Amino acid sequence: MSRLKEKFASLKASHRKALIPFVTAGDPNPSVTVNLLHDMVKAGADVLELGVPFSDPMAEGPVIQAACERALEHNVSLTDVLGMVKEFRQQDDQTPVVLMGYLNPVEVMGYEAFADSAATAGADGVILVDLPPEEGEDLVAALKAKDIDPIFLLAPTSTNERMATICAMASGFVYYVSLKGVTGAANLDVQSVVEKVNQIRTHTDIPVGVGFGIRDAASAAQVAAVADAVVVGSAVVKYVEANPDDPVKISQGICDLLSSMREAMDKV
Repeated sequence: MSRLKEKFASLKASHRKALIPFVTAGDPNPSVTVNLLHDMVKAGADVLELGVPFSDPMAEGPVIQAACERALEHNVSLTDVLGMVKEFRQQDDQTPVVLMGYLNPVEVMGYEAFADSAATAGADGVILVDLPPEEGEDLVAALKAKDIDPIFLLAPTSTNERMATICAMASGFVYYVSLKGVTGAANLDVQSVVEKVNQIRTHTDIPVGVGFGIRDAASAAQVAAVADAVVVGSAVVKYVEANPDDPVKISQGICDLLSSMREAMDKV
């Protein structure tokens, strides 16, 4: 059983929902990332989403765009990110790690080489924002051969037919983007999320995670009431942006946020 499948099964058995924070690898510098991952687990994270820095992160708002820029100032590559996952695994062999990024670095490395390296490092899932399912069969096959879950995005504009197509290819969990916009956008419409999550569940039995627009304990709890996982990105990365030269303050701010979200989610 994969780490993701095992984690979601364990959470379901205890009537809890997954908290999935996102950080960009190498932001604000490479020495911070691994310790921050461990700190987030201690603060209540169930799954970690680790961003691969990219020069043109088209799905991201200003906060995560800037995070990519800070990491790229240190020349953080896909190989470096996999090295961070491997280092994390030296102390934590339980918490699932999902890589999130864009297709170009994977294309450069090669699908089979990437899948092999990611599996060796200890990655559990991969989200590639700009990989449509129609062009994903070769990479999906390479990932599944190494027991890595390919995770696809669904949007408010996704049709019923599109949901069926994507759910048929996905594993680990399906990631529902809760609003029309980029990461960090506001105006979370909870009723719309409820309707879409219920619609997605008519196509698949795997967990449904919801991200984009979740910024505090209250919004995390609202989403946890209807979804299997709450994904929080920009609200986390803002603490890095505010304290780029102080890893202690970065960790304290992020962990306080996650602890408050965990507490609120567990009351749902």
